[in-house]
Amino acid sequence: MKNGIRRRSLIKGVAGLGACHSLSPLLASARDTGIITRAVPSSGVEIPAIGLGSWLTFDAGSVKSRRENVRRVMQAFFDRGGGMIDSSPMYSTAQEVIGAGLEKINNKAKLFSATKVWIPGRRPGIWQMNGALDLWGLDTFDLIHIHNLVDWETHLPWLREWKDKGKVRHLGVTTSHGRKHAKFQQVISAETLDFVQFTYSLSHREVENRLLPMAMDKGLAVVINRPFNGGALFRAVRNKPLPVWASEIDCGNWAQFFLKFIVSHPAVTCAIPATSKVEHLHENMGALHGRLPDAAMRHEMIHYFESLSS
Repeated sequence: MKNGIRRRSLIKGVAGLGACHSLSPLLASARDTGIITRAVPSSGVEIPAIGLGSWLTFDAGSVKSRRENVRRVMQAFFDRGGGMIDSSPMYSTAQEVIGAGLEKINNKAKLFSATKVWIPGRRPGIWQMNGALDLWGLDTFDLIHIHNLVDWETHLPWLREWKDKGKVRHLGVTTSHGRKHAKFQQVISAETLDFVQFTYSLSHREVENRLLPMAMDKGLAVVINRPFNGGALFRAVRNKPLPVWASEIDCGNWAQFFLKFIVSHPAVTCAIPATSKVEHLHENMGALHGRLPDAAMRHEMIHYFESLSS
């Protein structure tokens, strides 16, 4: 179960159907490992295009069995070539659980650590992020976002000081609320940032009109949260088959279909699905490999999903 929804891993029924869609260099970046990566425009750092969120799923508290389950999910994530793990103080014990898991994982050299400041005030913000470093067991974060723009004008100056000192490598802002998009656009237009994070999926495509083009124009890396819309996408296609042409983009299940739609957008750097199940983690990470849809197939994906969910 994921968010209470059964995910059907539907294996592609017919291999090699039709001609392969050609891919723009903007749409796919594969290294010798075959992993799809993206470069952060401001730094050139390469990040695997599928990351790992921690909202709800990593809030394991002090329960040993749940903490061990998170560790197994994280281990599988790194084993499958993952990099970005995203969290926030908003996610209760998630950061503490992540730190405990990292202590027991060997192949974590590719970790791209991403958290968020989520408190008003300069001194509380600094205290919160110093605490986050301790919880993760790190000296430096790869990325700190200002969560949902909370007191962003206060936080940006000291975060830039941290960046100058090497305590954080990249800075950004996030939103998960459509009602804040207008303000979000104002901030990213006016400020020099490295990253933005917001919601995008087959069922929430309004950011295609303004936010995604703005991010490209500003040279910002884009992290996509809620790529499955809290499980709603799986509910919409429950017991429905993948289209046979999904094999042309190497999709073996709906998770890969949904994620490849997202990361094939030329503005997107990384999508961060969250899961507490190792089997779902493996399904998600399959989207790091193989072909991605071009513009014509993305259009087909939209219409097919809408036909099933209408």
